[in-house]
Amino acid sequence: MASQIDVFHECFDQVGDPRVAGRTIHPLNSILFLVVSAVIAGADGPDEIESFGGEKLDWLSKFADFDAGIPSHDTITRVLSLIKPAEFQKALLQWHAHLCEINWDHASKDDNRPVHVAIDGKTVRGSYTDAEKSDAIHIVSAWATANGVTLGQTEVDSKSNEITAIPELLDLIDLRNSIVTLDAMGCQKSIAEKIVEGGGDYLFAVKDNHPKLCAAIADHFEMAHNDGLTAHGVRAMTTTGKQAAREEERFYATCPIPKALRELTDQWKGAKSICQANTCTTRGDRQSSDVRYYISSRPARVHEFSNCARSHWSIESMHWVLDVVFHEDSSRLRTKNATSNMSFARRFVTTLLKRDTRNKSLRRKRKIAGWNSEFLEKLLFAA
Repeated sequence: MASQIDVFHECFDQVGDPRVAGRTIHPLNSILFLVVSAVIAGADGPDEIESFGGEKLDWLSKFADFDAGIPSHDTITRVLSLIKPAEFQKALLQWHAHLCEINWDHASKDDNRPVHVAIDGKTVRGSYTDAEKSDAIHIVSAWATANGVTLGQTEVDSKSNEITAIPELLDLIDLRNSIVTLDAMGCQKSIAEKIVEGGGDYLFAVKDNHPKLCAAIADHFEMAHNDGLTAHGVRAMTTTGKQAAREEERFYATCPIPKALRELTDQWKGAKSICQANTCTTRGDRQSSDVRYYISSRPARVHEFSNCARSHWSIESMHWVLDVVFHEDSSRLRTKNATSNMSFARRFVTTLLKRDTRNKSLRRKRKIAGWNSEFLEKLLFAA
């Protein structure tokens, strides 16, 4: 256990302490260890982190310096507001890589399977400062979907600024041998170019922000359905699923970019295929359908496309977890750094909780971690 604790502190030594030297009584690493431990154990904000620390002081003192006692919630908030999110993220990711004994991207590269990276945004609704609640912080994050690992995040002032945030987020990620999926807002030629130049591939949803391209892809697949899919080189598959009272039939199709579309698609660096996903949902006697179109730098492989298209929306389930299990939308932290740092801590803790394979909900695992210090230690230190 001693070596594990040493590695934890080595990872978090990279986080610069912005406080005035000689005027601090609580070591930075101790505060960060308290934050991570408390969030695992059910604390949802600085007040609850302080309370957790007061109840668990003896346990915490085994792993970090708390000779000056537990920092106040004001101190915890101030530290979270001052430390740089990029440094905090890097420390957490390195700690997770140590727990897994091998970094997620290196493992995937060894077996030549591309890593699926889903990028999407979420508004932290309680972080507003004006009466209209219009300035809530919007966080754009990247997930390695197969591993359930958050790879990085960046924050902006509103959803409309996602386009500017995505390139910044891509700079934090090793894009080699990855497939990056984005919804229509991120479907930009400049982002496609950045991904390809970084050694990755992309799968972008195409909607009305590129009306000519969207219409051309839709027309091509309509013609293929009328004339016969194989006649137009289209590869297709259908899957079905049932959940509660809802049944879904999902149709996926992809083909190499046809000559008639190359004038439009040549502007997209590395573009190789176009895709269609059609989901038909039945609830009792009611039916609804949703058709999406995509452009991709990957070859036309229908199974790969279907996996990426489905996995991309798993990030939506993570947003649900953050709201329901961690009460993120209720958080009233209002400074960008504090909101971002707590948000990433929640995402990191979600990964740790999912690594435990017992058949219990994430909410229940957090409660058990608060009650049972041995389980909390296992989540923090067990490889």
